Amino acid sequence: MTNCTLSLKLSAPSKIVLIGASTGGPGQIEKIIKSLPQLSDISIIIAQHMIDVFLPSFAKRLKNISVNPVSMVTDGLNLDTNHIYISNGLTSIAEKSSQLYFNIQVSDEHQYNPDINTLFNSLVPFSNNIVMLSVILTGIGDDGINGCKQLSINGVRCITESEKSAIVDGMPFRAREDVPNIEVSDINEIINSIKEFCN
Repeated sequence: MTNCTLSLKLSAPSKIVLIGASTGGPGQIEKIIKSLPQLSDISIIIAQHMIDVFLPSFAKRLKNISVNPVSMVTDGLNLDTNHIYISNGLTSIAEKSSQLYFNIQVSDEHQYNPDINTLFNSLVPFSNNIVMLSVILTGIGDDGINGCKQLSINGVRCITESEKSAIVDGMPFRAREDVPNIEVSDINEIINSIKEFCN
């Protein structure tokens, strides 16, 4: 991947919210998406662990409660502003001719679908040019922790759920332990932080 340049600002959102979740995540994500106003020069990319055949119906549920467009990611799709994207497989962000686009792979070698670390790590090279907010929600395991850590090291604001708020305190626990400078909030505080970030 090439380093992003200042010209990238002409064809990419000025802000990106990254959300990673596993067990218990769909309900939390629905609360977040339902609360959002019309987006302005910002995009949201969600990586929710789920069997791929169920992801389209999840995206449809979000679309029905959102004032913003919601789409499943497809390979080669441009990352547009004011849009909510649902990841699948090994979703990463790449750059060509100053345009960000989605690169999708399917691999049996990776434990999670989608793989949060793959998504989060792919945004690290763009952290100097795009303001980002990284969020780790409820879930089993440690997916997303490495990616969130790398984003934090590169100056990205990172939030994870509190033990009390998380339905399953696996991923949030690891995030609290391993990600430097991470903020710990309950789901309602996370919703407010995302809404404030979107303004």
